[in-house]
Amino acid sequence: MEGFPVGLALAMAMASFLLMEVSGENSPVGQFSGRHYSRQMRKMQAMKASLLRRDLVSLPPSSAAAPSPGIISSPVGSAPRVYLATSYGADPTGEADSTDSLLRALSEAFKGPSDGILMEGIANLGGARIDLEGGSYLISRPLKFPAVGAGNIKIHGGTLKASDNFPADGFLIDLSSSSSNQQNKNNQTAIDDQLISSSTYNYEFVTLRDLLLDSNYRGGGIAVINSLRTTIDNCYIAHFNTTGILIRGGHETLVQSSFLGQHITAGADHGERGFSGTAINIVSNDNAVTDVVIFSAAVGIMVSGQANILSGVHCYNKATGFGGTGIYLKLPGLTQTRIVNSYLDYTGIVAEDPVQLHISGSFFLGDAFIVFKSINGVARGVTVAGNMFSGSGKGVEIVQLDQSNGPFKEIDQVLVDGNNVNGMKMRSTVGRESAQGNGTSWSVDFNPILLFPNLIRHVQYSLQTAGGTFPVHALRNVTGNRVVIESNVAVPASVFVKVDQ
Repeated sequence: MEGFPVGLALAMAMASFLLMEVSGENSPVGQFSGRHYSRQMRKMQAMKASLLRRDLVSLPPSSAAAPSPGIISSPVGSAPRVYLATSYGADPTGEADSTDSLLRALSEAFKGPSDGILMEGIANLGGARIDLEGGSYLISRPLKFPAVGAGNIKIHGGTLKASDNFPADGFLIDLSSSSSNQQNKNNQTAIDDQLISSSTYNYEFVTLRDLLLDSNYRGGGIAVINSLRTTIDNCYIAHFNTTGILIRGGHETLVQSSFLGQHITAGADHGERGFSGTAINIVSNDNAVTDVVIFSAAVGIMVSGQANILSGVHCYNKATGFGGTGIYLKLPGLTQTRIVNSYLDYTGIVAEDPVQLHISGSFFLGDAFIVFKSINGVARGVTVAGNMFSGSGKGVEIVQLDQSNGPFKEIDQVLVDGNNVNGMKMRSTVGRESAQGNGTSWSVDFNPILLFPNLIRHVQYSLQTAGGTFPVHALRNVTGNRVVIESNVAVPASVFVKVDQ
């Protein structure tokens, strides 16, 4: 059958079969219908299938294999977008200066193929990766991108250490708009020219992951300047003397699952009084710090932007008694910050003129407390609820007012309530007290519990007499956070009062 047309063979076989079945002596000619017809058709279909299978087996193999499902062949001349640090001469032992080598790797990544645009004016580098290969690299200058207007790039998997002559005001990784050196500016390729951005942001979707950054007490760790959707994940940043992570401008930077400390310690450090610097400084809107430990710095997190969220943060950077602050909110009158599920460990929170501030589900240990600091005397839209405070029994108040610049004058929608306290003094904007006596006047002093002085907005009370008398009674005074209730006749009675500010 080799070389014989398959279709012709099939037609001949079917015709022969049909002729034999119709003309055979046992075949009822003229009754080729019904069940007999169906049986014959099934036999023909089986024969057809068998011939087709034999034909497929006998076909020679194709000279070109069919493409596998889900596999897309790479275009001619393409290459993986992984840039190995050692391939550019970087020294993974940390003995030699690797600055220029790492900058060359960055430059090559920026010259790689572009997969279109992210935000307008931001070229998509396609997920290019600068792989530090688990090495430790000494650098004498900040690692800066060679041009602005690019994104979808990652630096990961190794250690960067500042040399002894690293600029004292620099950052190991600097995502700012300036070029890393003049030579890179003068040698722009066509793709580099394309990366000169018309975007309002410098970079988008930059990922810094699995890095240990040792600033060697020379400047800071990471600067994210006017960038969009940056991720700093699983990083250990130490020995900074300015700022561990600076976020300025831009928005939507995520700092997560990371550790920061000026000095490497696990608490109770004999040099804690001398801790300085700021671990994370956020001068930007719409960012998130999640599951981060700050173990040494004068200030754990400084926030000067709006609509930021801090969640799962553990600050034991420097005790309040030594002058430290866990979280400092420095945007008077426009705070818009949420602090949830965090752990303030012997260090507290300071909020200047808090407006739209939410603190809940957090644990304050070691007499750690919250301070509202008056700048222009405004506190509005504040919630401090559902937290735990644990102290030494010295009477430290859980929430305090700093009115050294003047009193709070504009107070509205401030709720401090529902917190549980052990070994510290409760403060609240809601008070519940009672008084008993036989007479015409009952006075309840709420100064020991209420947060703001001389401020009671609402009062609810009930008067329960011991006898059958039904006196006329009324609320007479709330001055000085003291509630006075009087009746027209002397009766033995108990008064139950609830107030809020």
